[in-house]
Amino acid sequence: MKVTLRRVGLFGGTFDPPHLGHVAALSDAWASGSFDEIVVTVAGDPYLKSNEGAITPASRRLAMAEAAFAELPGVRVSDMEIRRSGPTYTIDTARELLTADVTLTLIIGADVVPQLARWRESETLASLVMLYVLPRGDELVKIPAGWQGTIASMEPVDLSSTFTRERLENGENPHGLVPEAVIPLL
Repeated sequence: MKVTLRRVGLFGGTFDPPHLGHVAALSDAWASGSFDEIVVTVAGDPYLKSNEGAITPASRRLAMAEAAFAELPGVRVSDMEIRRSGPTYTIDTARELLTADVTLTLIIGADVVPQLARWRESETLASLVMLYVLPRGDELVKIPAGWQGTIASMEPVDLSSTFTRERLENGENPHGLVPEAVIPLL
């Protein structure tokens, strides 16, 4: 009997806040036909960002992510990383999602690729998952050595959570930066 593998995409992040670039990325990933399901995980304790300054509480970031991605087909927002104590590591999430009937692909922005070597157990992670890399800005996108994956064909969206937070802190209108459903939660 042949086992049919479920193709699961994993899109993790801090989502502080989730913005229209995130929505475009997930829309592109789903439209690619590469996934049977996309799981969005909100980092409980994003250890690589914890020393960069104040981070919105995880429960609020989760609510924003749920609102941002609620209308996207095939997308499920999970609190699995928030429920786990201690720093959030993608390797732990991958191990939790991987089962005998699942292939797992990390959906990441090109800006994350240079950080992969710093991730906990990155070599092991590279052996367990594929990459689906989304272009960001004008950067040349490459799959790093030791990893397998695909480069998305979408047009880059030049928007980041940092840029969005700065605009919001300056009192700018959130329309055009975040999904409408997120605005009341900011």
